[in-house]
Amino acid sequence: MVTKKTKSMKHSRNTNFVQNYTELTVYKLAFESAMCIYELSKKWPMKEKYSLTDQILRSSRSVCGNIAEAWRKRRYPSHFVSKLSDADTESAETEVWLDFALKCKYLAEDEYTKLHDDYDHICRMLTKMMANPENWCKNF
Repeated sequence: MVTKKTKSMKHSRNTNFVQNYTELTVYKLAFESAMCIYELSKKWPMKEKYSLTDQILRSSRSVCGNIAEAWRKRRYPSHFVSKLSDADTESAETEVWLDFALKCKYLAEDEYTKLHDDYDHICRMLTKMMANPENWCKNF
């Protein structure tokens, strides 16, 4: 669990809250996975540049962008949940493009399994955050 120090010096204990979205486990996994997809996609055929490659790069990066936006909107729980929902749908879309990449033989089975498992984990973490926004929308 990531901790942050409180802003006020009156409180000397850690509060177990993340200070920045880049400290979130879900963001770190999403970013790492998106970068892995980017590296793997460099080897895909040029004919896929404006279709599968473009789509999977966009959706995988969008997961990270939506998590960052959600973090900045946590002052308003319904907006926070809405942006997390957007991240969740982009994560699910990325899983679909991974399915296509496997079927087209652009990914090895082990690469596919690792990435698909990572995006499934991302979806589960986002779902848990959406179900408990009060745990994230504090101190405002």
